[in-house]
Amino acid sequence: MARGAPSPADLRVIRELAVREVVVTASQLESWRRAGLLPRHRRRGLGRGQGSVVDAVDPVVVESAAALARHLRQGRDRRLAVLEWFAEAGMGVRPGAVQVPEPPIGAVRQALVWVLERSASYRLVELARGAAGAGEEGQDALYAAAERLVAPYRGGVANPAQVRAALEAGEDVPVEAEGLDSRSMVHVVAAIGLGVEEVGADALAEAFAAFGMFGLDVEDWAQMLGAAERGEGPPVDWGLLKRHADAVSVVKRARDEELVRARTVLLGLRWFYGLYVTHGLLMPDTPAQAALRQRIDEWGMFPFLDHVIAVSPSPGQFAEGLAVCMEPLFGSLYEALMEQLAEDPDIFRVPGDETGAVGFGEQWMRAMAELKEVGRR
Repeated sequence: MARGAPSPADLRVIRELAVREVVVTASQLESWRRAGLLPRHRRRGLGRGQGSVVDAVDPVVVESAAALARHLRQGRDRRLAVLEWFAEAGMGVRPGAVQVPEPPIGAVRQALVWVLERSASYRLVELARGAAGAGEEGQDALYAAAERLVAPYRGGVANPAQVRAALEAGEDVPVEAEGLDSRSMVHVVAAIGLGVEEVGADALAEAFAAFGMFGLDVEDWAQMLGAAERGEGPPVDWGLLKRHADAVSVVKRARDEELVRARTVLLGLRWFYGLYVTHGLLMPDTPAQAALRQRIDEWGMFPFLDHVIAVSPSPGQFAEGLAVCMEPLFGSLYEALMEQLAEDPDIFRVPGDETGAVGFGEQWMRAMAELKEVGRR
């Protein structure tokens, strides 16, 4: 074989992917290997002094190359492709489809850190740390810089039950919920860098209420935080807030299995969140769906999920969501929802309709067609 010429094994990979209309070159395959993203072909020794040979192309090599080809494009950083590959590998496998292999976990960690270090949230934390001990001027500078960094937050999803009721009644539909006030995020960041005492319980109560945490309003938070501040209630572990606010450090400290677990939680919560939101689009309701929504409501977590979960996330949103889902609270919510799903898995079976998912889909299409007809009239 001529020096620099593709190996017979690589040629087989290239031909196999070409059948799927996936174009890769031998130089790309070798470049991905040098970057530690693509495994080398397994070789079998021929005996003493006889060298080795590749008997068959490892399917992992083929599927890894296919995943990289799907997510890489000219001029795009490989680390973004690695994150999309990692997300794809955690998805369920459709019948007849091939399981996407896992990317090297070391490359995943490096990509997560690289993306998170460039996020607005990380820059805010770094600003807060730099402002600590700088007095009133430092605090003013932090607030001014933070408000410039925090982009206008998208409006949250309007309450799906209210959307559904409006559609069924032929009334105006609330398009989106009130967006998160950027100053609320700044208050939390300031507490991390300057200390809770510099921000005050009232400002933090407003911030936590704006995030929709646990369904508590400003008065609830103010009462709890005020009682803790006066020593009249359970103390608040503000160190926990500081430890988990720095997503980069969280990812660096995490074990490999913890990163994979966080992906499972994130992808699972994304599915449950999507199911909850779709209730507002006249999807036929079932007891199983209602029970899942009730679990989320009992935890008071829909508004917070609405801030954290993106149904079609960018690599940056995926990285930040994964870091958040390393928090045990989200793992516990995911387990509670999975337990409920196991108790009643008939998500898409309307009571009394023996056609199952087929009837469910037909009923949903009829509802949407009727809505469209009402809109025309």
